[in-house]
Amino acid sequence: MRLSSYRTSGGGEPGVGAWRGERLHPVPGVTRLIDLLGDDGSRLRAAGEAAAGEPGLGVADVELLAPVPAPPSVRDFMAFEEHVVTASAAIGLTVDPLWYEQPVFYFTNPAAVRGPRADVVIPPGSTALDYELEAAAVIGREGADLSPGEAANHIAGFMLFCDWSARDLQAAEMRLNLGPAKGKDSANSFGPWLVTADELAPLASGHGYDVKLTATVNGASYSSGNLEDLYWSFAEMVSYASRGTRVVPGDVIGSGTVGTGCILELSRVHGADAYPYLRAGDLVRLEGGPLGAIEAHIAAGRPAVPLRPAPASPIMRRQADEQRPGARA
Repeated sequence: MRLSSYRTSGGGEPGVGAWRGERLHPVPGVTRLIDLLGDDGSRLRAAGEAAAGEPGLGVADVELLAPVPAPPSVRDFMAFEEHVVTASAAIGLTVDPLWYEQPVFYFTNPAAVRGPRADVVIPPGSTALDYELEAAAVIGREGADLSPGEAANHIAGFMLFCDWSARDLQAAEMRLNLGPAKGKDSANSFGPWLVTADELAPLASGHGYDVKLTATVNGASYSSGNLEDLYWSFAEMVSYASRGTRVVPGDVIGSGTVGTGCILELSRVHGADAYPYLRAGDLVRLEGGPLGAIEAHIAAGRPAVPLRPAPASPIMRRQADEQRPGARA
C-alpha cells in the first residue's frame, strides 16, 4: 500500500490518502498519517480499506506533502560503503574501521522537512549546495533496546529521502569537531508517499531491497545506485537507534547516500567541471522505483547575516598583544 499526505489544490485542508493506480483515495476523517501509526499496522490496513470506498483524486487535484510532515525526529545514517569511502576521500579522510563495527548517524532538522515537489532554497552563505540520494524508514510503533529482529517489525514503511547539504558550510563547521549542523539544516525532502513494509518485502535483496535509485540535474544523468547495496540493514539501523533510548511512531531513519548519490562523490571521481554544485534555477529529480520521485527547483538564497563585527575573542586579542614586538615576557 502507498499512502500520501496531501492538500487539495488551491490550499485546501490537509488529508491522508491511499493510492489505487493513479488515483489518490482520501482516508475518511484522517488529516495526519502519523495518527495511523502506533500499532502492528492494523490502523494502516484499516485506513486503506476505508479509503477504497472513497472517490479518488487525480494527481493534478492535489499538492503532495511530505508523508510525515513533522516527524518527532530524523536520524540520518551513513550505511552505503561506496559513499563512505568516496566521500571520505573527497574531504581528505580515510574510513575509520569502526564504521564496519557499528553504524553511525546524525540528527537533522524536523522543521526543515519539505514535500516531494517543494522548492529548495540555497542556504545563506553557501555556494556548494548538494543533493544526497537516499531512502528512509518510518517507525511504526515505539520500542527501546530492540534487537535487529525485533526492530524490523517496528518499521511501518519506506519513502524516498533527500538530505540537501551545503558542502562548504559543512566542511568549515566540522573543523570544530562538532556537527554536521548548518551544512545540513535547511532542507530535507520526503516523499512522495510511504510504501508499507509488506509491499516492499518481495524486493528484499542483500541487506536492503532491489530498488534502483537515480538522480538527474536539468535532465542530465548524475547518480545511479541500488538500495540492495546497503552495508547496514534498516533493521540494524533501527536497532542501533533504539539502543539506550526509544524510537517512536513517525521517527525517520535515513539510509545515508547511495554510492554515486551526491555531487561531492561525482566531482571527486570525474572532476568539478563535469559535476558542479547546484545553482539557482537548476532542477533536481530523484527517482526510486516503487518509492516514487522527488523533484525540486533550486532557488536563490539570502545572504548570511553577520553574527558580530569583530570575530576575535578576548583570549585571541590577549594572545595577539603578547606576540607584538616589545610585549613583556
